[in-house]
Amino acid sequence: MPTFSIMTYNIHSSIGMDHRVSPRRIARVISRFKPDIVALQELDTGLRRSGMIDQAHFIAGRLEMEYHFHSSIQVEEGEYGNAILSRLPMRLIKGGRLPLHPHYNNLEPRGAVWVEVQVEGRPVQVISTHFGLNWQERLFQAETILGREWLEHGECHCPLVLCGDFNMLPASAAYRRIARCLHDAQRKLKGRRPQPSWPVVFPFMRIDHIFISHDLAVMDIVVPRTPLIRAASDHLPLIASLEFS
Repeated sequence: MPTFSIMTYNIHSSIGMDHRVSPRRIARVISRFKPDIVALQELDTGLRRSGMIDQAHFIAGRLEMEYHFHSSIQVEEGEYGNAILSRLPMRLIKGGRLPLHPHYNNLEPRGAVWVEVQVEGRPVQVISTHFGLNWQERLFQAETILGREWLEHGECHCPLVLCGDFNMLPASAAYRRIARCLHDAQRKLKGRRPQPSWPVVFPFMRIDHIFISHDLAVMDIVVPRTPLIRAASDHLPLIASLEFS
C-alpha cells in the first residue's frame, strides 16, 4: 500500500533558543528526516525581527519542495502564519482565518491552510493549523475545523490528516472533540508511548498533534531530540509515517 511521511513543526519564526534567527537551521532539521509533507507554524514573511526574509519561500527552496503559505496576521509591513511544504504534487484548496470567539474577539487571529497531496496517484487531504491559548477559544476553533468550512466541506474527503500546534493537551475539551472524529496518530502505534513536544528544553506538554482518518495506519512516529533540534526552535517536531489501510 502507498506510504508517506508527514512532519508538523512550530518553528517559532526561526528564532532559536540561542535567540539567533536561522531559517537555514530549520531547513537542516527538516532535511535530516526527509518528510514528504511538512506542516509549519509561526512563519514570518517580511518582518524586521527575522531579517525581512520570506521564511516559507526560503525553507521550501532549500528543501526543493513546493509550498503554500497562509497569513494569519499582518504585522508591520509583513505577515505571520502557517505553511504546508511537499515533495509530492499538491494543490491548494483553501487558506483562511479561524473565526474569533465572540467573547474573546481581541485575541491573536488564528488560521489554517488546506491542500490536497497526491500520494502515488491517490489524493490525501492535509490541513495544518495553529490554535489559540484560551481553552474556550480552542474549543470554538475545533468546532470550526470540524464543521462545513473545513472537514465537512464537500471537497474534504478521506484520507485526511489534520495537524499542527493546537496548544491543547489530551485531557482538554478541544482535544476530546477532535478525537471523536479523528485518531491521534501518537496513540495508534502499539507499544509506543506518546511523547511531548514542548518546551524544547524540558518537554512535558503534548500540544503538537497529528490526527488521521480511519483509513490511514501509522507505521512509525517520532518526536526527535537532537542538539540541532533543541537549538532551532522552542518546539520539537512530530513526524509520522503513514500508510493507506
